[in-house]
Amino acid sequence: MKKITLLLLLVTLSFAACEDKYPDLDKGVYAEFITNKGTFVAKLYHEATPLTVSNFVALAEGNNSMVDSTYKGKKFYNGLSFHRVIKDFMIQGGDPKGDGSGNPGYRFPDEFVDSLKHDSKGILSMANSGPATNGSQFFITLKETPWLDNKHTVFGEIVIGQDIVDAIGQVETTKPGDKPVDPVVMQEVNIIVKKGAKVPNFTTQMEAIEKEKQEKEEALNKIATVKAQELAAVKEKAETMPSGIMIYYNQKGEGPKPKEGSEVLMNYAGYFENGRLFDSNLLEVAERFNMVDEGRKAAGQYAPVTTVYSTDARLIPGFREGLLSMQTGDKITLFIPSHLAYGERGYPPTIAPNTDLVFELELVGTAE
Repeated sequence: MKKITLLLLLVTLSFAACEDKYPDLDKGVYAEFITNKGTFVAKLYHEATPLTVSNFVALAEGNNSMVDSTYKGKKFYNGLSFHRVIKDFMIQGGDPKGDGSGNPGYRFPDEFVDSLKHDSKGILSMANSGPATNGSQFFITLKETPWLDNKHTVFGEIVIGQDIVDAIGQVETTKPGDKPVDPVVMQEVNIIVKKGAKVPNFTTQMEAIEKEKQEKEEALNKIATVKAQELAAVKEKAETMPSGIMIYYNQKGEGPKPKEGSEVLMNYAGYFENGRLFDSNLLEVAERFNMVDEGRKAAGQYAPVTTVYSTDARLIPGFREGLLSMQTGDKITLFIPSHLAYGERGYPPTIAPNTDLVFELELVGTAE
């Protein structure tokens, strides 16, 4: 009983020590980075990005249940390095392999927040290799980097020791590789909770994400089933061309037929015959099928696209033929057999080999 009491006392004293270490910090969750180049502290956005912060906290404290067995029960970041440093850009760390290819044994989704941007130096953000590939790697900006917005999850900012971060950003590095010649080591990464801030739980967050994912998938299946039925009904009324494509005019336009070689504006939505959307430039369509690309949205790219109205246009044959049958204002549903689409090669990972495609097209007008 005395041993248990002593253990609880030590734990309590440990938390109290962390609480008292930086008395001027406001209520919140913080990460202290003790490196061989000095110490700095980041405020973690635990309310705005609970999933990302809970992942970081669980890794730092060694209680993340999803890590590979190699890292179980270990304070993940202690002893790792900032393996990539690019002057006037960022410093990156958190890779157990130390070469940019490592991860903790799992991936989790992005958590973009409109108000959180890479708008200054000292922004703490997740490194990734593409959408929904977050793990343990993170970076800290050395200047504003707006091109990273909606591509990397911002989850904190440096509040103490930015000069240390800046100094790390100036170390000598290998070329190529951007690896510090003299290792910059995170000796300790400690989580500090101030004034009763509530630390989110990673397992709970992931369970909620998985539940939401299942619910969205069920809803999407229903939407796709209805769309497949609609497309099948339209296909019965479509005209078959000598090439094998099928066209149905949903709306006949009153505008002119574009000249050969001109640039035209068009809207499109591409489907598989099972009713699943694979791409569209229409935001409302992407939203309906839960396929909004946040980067594309932020860049204003959910808008009519430009293509060349020509027999030489670099488009899949069936799409090109369908487009060339249209005049301004036309809306068509175009059925393309696989050999006039992407054929035996497909278009990995989006389109499997030998896949028939369906497009809903609108020829908006001629590009100025």
